[in-house]
Amino acid sequence: MTVHSKIQPYIDAWTHSIESVNEMVAPLSEGEWNRPTECPYWSVRDVVSHIIGFECELLGDPRPIHSLPSDLRHITSETARYTEVPVDIRRHHTAPEMTAELDYTILRRARQLRNESRAPEATVRGIGGTETTLEELLWSRVFDVWAHEQDLRRALDQPANLASAAAVLSRDYLLRSLPRVVAEDAGAQQGSAVVFDIHGPLEFMRTVRVGAEGKATIDSAVSLGPAVTFVADWETFLRLLTGRVRPAVVRDAQLKVEGDPDLADAILAHIAVTS
Repeated sequence: MTVHSKIQPYIDAWTHSIESVNEMVAPLSEGEWNRPTECPYWSVRDVVSHIIGFECELLGDPRPIHSLPSDLRHITSETARYTEVPVDIRRHHTAPEMTAELDYTILRRARQLRNESRAPEATVRGIGGTETTLEELLWSRVFDVWAHEQDLRRALDQPANLASAAAVLSRDYLLRSLPRVVAEDAGAQQGSAVVFDIHGPLEFMRTVRVGAEGKATIDSAVSLGPAVTFVADWETFLRLLTGRVRPAVVRDAQLKVEGDPDLADAILAHIAVTS
């Protein structure tokens, strides 16, 4: 059997993004691997270690046996602890060790994906042992790798791929969370609408509409008289939704807000849907 046509776009987008990461970090000096990124508490080395670690997990490699240092302040949950182990274990790896492992991991994972024969809706083991569908797992890997590619690009001042296939899939992955943010987290009233008007390399407009019983949906239709309108460039919007920057830092300059100030503040308080 061959790869299902529905999941091929995810594989192609993942491949483009992770190979872009590989090309970007290959020439880095030892010092550049230590540069901080906007991903909280993580350096360039840490971000690449995270990518390697999760892809190795999906390859079925044994999980590293490693005790984390007790002074890592950002380890406040079991999920954070789980995520940090493959990062911390590589903190003393040299640049050649990092690039060699990344290159080999990509080679192995690409081979695995080329041989994928399951249907998109097949139940598979995800990160951390959770059950998910194959399509959802691949979608989440596209988002994770591309979001971290952008962390690296900002840290290394190498902007690119903000409108790539992985960027589009990542946008749609993130937008699914906005109805919950608006209706449940921020408590927008029934019948209200909130508009997100995004410009830049990836331009789009989305409206979250709160219907009966507080259930919200999202679509691309224009809304007349929305309760709140947010206007931002795509990179700023991405940074907000991934918790890379606080709303107060970019408000007024890169983020324009119109409408109900209380609802706007409530939405922005919950706008970071990943970290």
